[in-house]
Amino acid sequence: MTQTIAPRAAATTTGGVAFRVRVLLLLLLAVIGAVLAGAAPASAHAALTGSDPQQGAVVSQAPTQVSLTFSEKVAMSAGSVRVLDPKGKRVDTGKATDLGGTTYGVKLHSGLPDGTFTVTYQVVSADSHPVSGAFTFSVGAPSQTSVALSDPAVGGGVVGALYGVGRYVSYAGFILLVGGAAFVLACWQRGAGVRPVQRLVVSGWLALTGATLALLLLRGSYVGSGKVGDIFDLTLLGQVLQTKSGAALVSRLLLLAAGALFIAVLFGAYARRDEADVTDASGKDDGSDKGGVDAEKRDLTFGLAIGGAVVAAGLAASWAMAEHASTGIQAGLAMPVDVLHLLAVAIWLGGLSTLLVALFRAPAETQIDAVAVRRFSRLAFGSVTVLAATGIYQSWRQVGSWSALTGTWYGQLLLIKIGLVAVLVGIAWISRRWTAQLSEAPQTKAMATAGATARATAGAKDLAELRTKQPTKVPAKSRASSSEGSDSTDSDSRDANSGGSNSGNSRRAAQLARQQAAVATARQKRLRDADPARAGLRRSVLAEAGVAVVLLAVTTVLTSTEPGRTEEAAQQATSSSSQRSGPLSLKLPFDTGGQDGKGTAEVTLDPARVGGNEMHVFVERPNGKAFDVPEVKVAFTLAAKKIGPLPVTPDRIATGHWSAIGVQIPMAGDWEIAVTVRTSDIDQTTVTKNAKIG
Repeated sequence: MTQTIAPRAAATTTGGVAFRVRVLLLLLLAVIGAVLAGAAPASAHAALTGSDPQQGAVVSQAPTQVSLTFSEKVAMSAGSVRVLDPKGKRVDTGKATDLGGTTYGVKLHSGLPDGTFTVTYQVVSADSHPVSGAFTFSVGAPSQTSVALSDPAVGGGVVGALYGVGRYVSYAGFILLVGGAAFVLACWQRGAGVRPVQRLVVSGWLALTGATLALLLLRGSYVGSGKVGDIFDLTLLGQVLQTKSGAALVSRLLLLAAGALFIAVLFGAYARRDEADVTDASGKDDGSDKGGVDAEKRDLTFGLAIGGAVVAAGLAASWAMAEHASTGIQAGLAMPVDVLHLLAVAIWLGGLSTLLVALFRAPAETQIDAVAVRRFSRLAFGSVTVLAATGIYQSWRQVGSWSALTGTWYGQLLLIKIGLVAVLVGIAWISRRWTAQLSEAPQTKAMATAGATARATAGAKDLAELRTKQPTKVPAKSRASSSEGSDSTDSDSRDANSGGSNSGNSRRAAQLARQQAAVATARQKRLRDADPARAGLRRSVLAEAGVAVVLLAVTTVLTSTEPGRTEEAAQQATSSSSQRSGPLSLKLPFDTGGQDGKGTAEVTLDPARVGGNEMHVFVERPNGKAFDVPEVKVAFTLAAKKIGPLPVTPDRIATGHWSAIGVQIPMAGDWEIAVTVRTSDIDQTTVTKNAKIG
């Protein structure tokens, strides 16, 4: 009866744990879904910071080209920039050219009509994210346009969603692969032979490989048309392979091939070597070659550590060379810092996942001990230290100001990530306390448990050997131990006298041995589950893993969000181009040199912004009375952009009062305003003054 009930109790305990794990995973998925649903759509990481003509500007003559300035380098292709006339006809000559820095231009056809023109652009930023948008400018005067601007499909739709899922899966796979392997090599070498740990690391490799292949296929459509049918377009795939992002994905696949060899050695030769060490320690080997075995294992461990570090660093570099770190300020320093950051995250969170699997899924005879947990605790502390140092640098580089930290979506996500890391550190401190209690637990309980297990296993083995040697007696004993009647003993005795008695008795002995081993394993599991220190460690690690999953989701959203520094710069550029300043008033003293040639010209411009303005010129004598002069002219020049002089001839309204309506300022900047005053047929002068307009 005892042999029947004990396995059921163990199964019940295991089933309860599995149920709790499933419930927690469902809750974590719900939290991740809430985080992703609440996130704003992923913004491009390059922002349009300027254009010529400027957005909304009205120019007197049609420009020969349209130029666009971005916050960072972008990749252009045929049709990346299109200029459409008021009827929707394309008027640009083709592919945009690099004008230097982060400015790109496209030539326009000659003989363009007056009216409102539409500029659309669709490019890829230096950190691999698609950028799209549109703006308008007018020639002569604004007009109606037949161009209907729809929401850009680039980076969105079904392809965008699939690409986003691929990014999540690739990060998760990298963490499980690198973190799991590091945990085995640095903390728990016996884990190389544990099936659940092997499945975890292999699953990470499969997830990362599959996601990388998917991203490579999706890339062309993701940054282009956004159509599902273009996913398997070989022409687009060839174009992707020629880009920085395509090269990074291909490099990742090559490194994953080396990673497959690493996994094969780790869970093959290395695991068998560890099993050989266990055999030596059990006393079944004379130990004569123990020193040679240890040296060979150390060499194998060293080789795996070096090879694994190279592969892991290369995988991390495949992100660093194509995303945030590869562009912006201090890119040469930011890329190695990003590699260290990714490795620290993987070692911490991946090791935590492996520890969780070891605590819940590892067989009883290979349960993780306090020594391995303490090793991981030290390794995790070092990872968190590196994570904090590199994270501070990355935050400064991507945010740059307190206003960007609190006023942009990137900065808010960063604050959430910092909070989650703080929670993880707190839970890790609790886990460290449970680890200390686990290592300080009374040894008598562990010795009693080990002794009981050893006695049960040895007894089962001796019983099996005894059955093989004495076939006529052992069946009766085994039947008695199983509460069988004497009739069975007589039947077994008769069977023993038959020709096939030896094989039948051997099978029954082996079955009994397996039953007794299962009973011993179930007893050991019950004792292990009853240990409050181990149970507390399980709960704290499970909570730690739950927070880590949410942290991974937030981090992945963070990598696909426009950095705060770039977003703030784009907002400032947009506001400066659209801001309406108050009326501008300038007083310019003049002296034409002739008799009665001195006075003051006061120029007012309302509202002093890009576009149409109303200008008034008041000419006064030195005594403040109106000065009736024959002629007044005004000209505007923007030297920084080589625009102008743009002449304006105001109309005489009254004595000393001249006015012009609809004065067009094409671009914001520091304009030079030149006023020419003629006081007689031969006496005139020009006075100038600079003023900020727009």
